[in-house]
Amino acid sequence: MAIVAPTLDTHAEEEAMILDVVRQLVAEKVEPRAAEIDEKGEFPWDVQRLFAENDLLGIPFPAEYGGVGGSFLTYVKVVEEVAKACASSSLIIAVQELGALPILIAGTHKQKEKYLTKLASGEYTAAYALTESGSGSDAAGSMRCRAERRGDTYVLNGTKIWITQGNVADVVCVFAVTDPSKGANGISAFIVEKTFPGFNVGKVEKKMGIRGSPTVELVFDHCQVPAENLLGAEGEGFKIAMKVLDKSRPGIAAQAVGIAGGALDYAAKYAQERIAFGKPIGQQQGLQFMLADMKTDVEAARLLLYEAARKCDQNAPDITLWAAMAKLKAGDVAMRVTTDAVQILGGFGYSVEYPTERMMRDAKITQIYEGTQQIQRLVIARTLVGRWKPPTSASS
Repeated sequence: MAIVAPTLDTHAEEEAMILDVVRQLVAEKVEPRAAEIDEKGEFPWDVQRLFAENDLLGIPFPAEYGGVGGSFLTYVKVVEEVAKACASSSLIIAVQELGALPILIAGTHKQKEKYLTKLASGEYTAAYALTESGSGSDAAGSMRCRAERRGDTYVLNGTKIWITQGNVADVVCVFAVTDPSKGANGISAFIVEKTFPGFNVGKVEKKMGIRGSPTVELVFDHCQVPAENLLGAEGEGFKIAMKVLDKSRPGIAAQAVGIAGGALDYAAKYAQERIAFGKPIGQQQGLQFMLADMKTDVEAARLLLYEAARKCDQNAPDITLWAAMAKLKAGDVAMRVTTDAVQILGGFGYSVEYPTERMMRDAKITQIYEGTQQIQRLVIARTLVGRWKPPTSASS
């Protein structure tokens, strides 16, 4: 069933319709596959096709480039609904948006027309390549991947790690140093297709969670990228990367809220059915207090997420702050709530026959990728007190 692009007058109705479609697909197709996806650790192409056929991948893309033209708020709600059942599957939608964001932010009309139309339809899958072995939180200062212009071509050399969907992506937005003398201002961004000579997939990581979402090493060995695939101008790559994080962090927050919400729903249902000491365990005050705290945490994180999404829709000046707060709160809530869900189920919660142990494993990554929780706290704090710069010798 195709999704119609929403208008301002009908946005609420269209969003409700989209979410109804998503809930139906999740209940019928995604949730029954979740345990198998985790166990096999393989990218679920059937789920990717399901999302593409139902226009879910096109929600955050403009209608002029074949997308649904949905709001950012609708997009995060869709990610949340999928993550309630399967965190790995939610990343199919979230990473499609992440990989496309540099093109949406800095791409020319020609670049958008060439790539966004295929990404919106699901014909192409996307990935985002910023992190390196020595360049994680310190992306600006420690990047080693190099790009050298030779005529009408840039030649990329270097390695990226922890690249989500890097081995299944048709298009990867890659960041590389074009002028090492300029620090962060010497980093540039490129659209790299998997068919370009010198593009190689290296190690595939074995992970604690999100096992159905491949995380890989990408190796660029004299990789030839047409100069027309440069995003923006040379030296604008780091600025583009930071703008991407403002809109990708709420996507991870949505995943975290979804995981927490799914764990809470399962634990609450179990607490109503499990009998101990002659009554459902949900009638025991100790567990009631746990469930009450879990519910409050989930709703608090959800409200923060939705406000951050609204900020994204408005292109608000304080979007960086709200994206960081949403990601920080939601990631911590996901870890805490899933841990408590396992506790409520007791020994069953620790068993792979029940989904809570998978949810707990999946939750951890939301405190790490798209900026660790410590980085989020730095971002938030600097909006309050600024960033200290030591005085120069001339002024001291």
